[in-house]
Amino acid sequence: MRLASMATTALNALTPKAAKPAKAPPKRAKRTAKVQGKARQGASFRAGTHDSEHGARHYKLFTPGLAADARPPPLLVLLHGCGQTPDDFAKGTRMNALAAEFGFMVVYPAQPREAHPNRCWNWFSRDDQARGSGEPALLASLTRRITHRHGADPARVYVAGLSAGASAALILAATYPEIFAAVGAHSGLPAGAAQDQASALLAMQRGNPGWRLQHPKPTIIFHGSRDHVVHPRNGRLAAIRAREPYASLRATELAGQVPNGHRYVKTVHRVGSGRPLVEHWSIAGSGHAWSGGSSAGPFTDPKGPDASREMVRFFLRHSLSARQRAALAALLVTAQDGR
Repeated sequence: MRLASMATTALNALTPKAAKPAKAPPKRAKRTAKVQGKARQGASFRAGTHDSEHGARHYKLFTPGLAADARPPPLLVLLHGCGQTPDDFAKGTRMNALAAEFGFMVVYPAQPREAHPNRCWNWFSRDDQARGSGEPALLASLTRRITHRHGADPARVYVAGLSAGASAALILAATYPEIFAAVGAHSGLPAGAAQDQASALLAMQRGNPGWRLQHPKPTIIFHGSRDHVVHPRNGRLAAIRAREPYASLRATELAGQVPNGHRYVKTVHRVGSGRPLVEHWSIAGSGHAWSGGSSAGPFTDPKGPDASREMVRFFLRHSLSARQRAALAALLVTAQDGR
């Protein structure tokens, strides 16, 4: 029932979106120190609100218990799918338990019904696909604010999402490559795969390669082979796009099976014998749901490989130095000035 519900929600996502809130969204949630799963002493999971010139969003922020002299922790921006909330997504992905285990922060931005009736990120809208405008600018502003205010490590900031959230994550990483050291996409579409509602529906049903990416970005992708909402071809196309900016990559393939669960094929691309730069996981028999997630949250498939743990493993191998961030920012300013 949950998978069918998500399919209905995602397909209904292509409805005209309401005007985006210019200021604070509906009533702010109460603060809570409740933590999903096991966590270190001192960990917290609290609500907040971010205001920017591009709009405002509520969010939930998980911070692990860290020693006073600990190095700045990494930050993961996690974008929920259609019909979900930050609390839903935290429960389903069990990401807070991993954040406590590995010592990183997680921020879950909340898409309100005022921005989309089904709480979908507007990945298919032209206004939400460019640097300096719409949702990418809002989410980039939120990420910078959390990094600065809570002392996250700017060299180790990552973004990932599910379905519409995955598509938005790929757009965010492409438009703000100086912020994010790596990106993860689960059951999403390549950046630029659609420009309006009609093309979005076609891309979801048939696949679309989207944009050719300008900057290399380590990328990990998960997609179920029986996804009837977002065609699995989109996962393969997103992986192709992620590989293109790299000069030469070597591919290795590994087949496996979760005990009493789904089979999968993991394809890893790297330079020589170096760290993985692009990973594509195809989960046989899985639908439009977070692989290896908890049934405590909606739209999950507990029988698949643990996408959350694998994403964390992949992310923590990548970072962006201050020099790399400055160089990317300068390139993007030069490109905008040249238009």
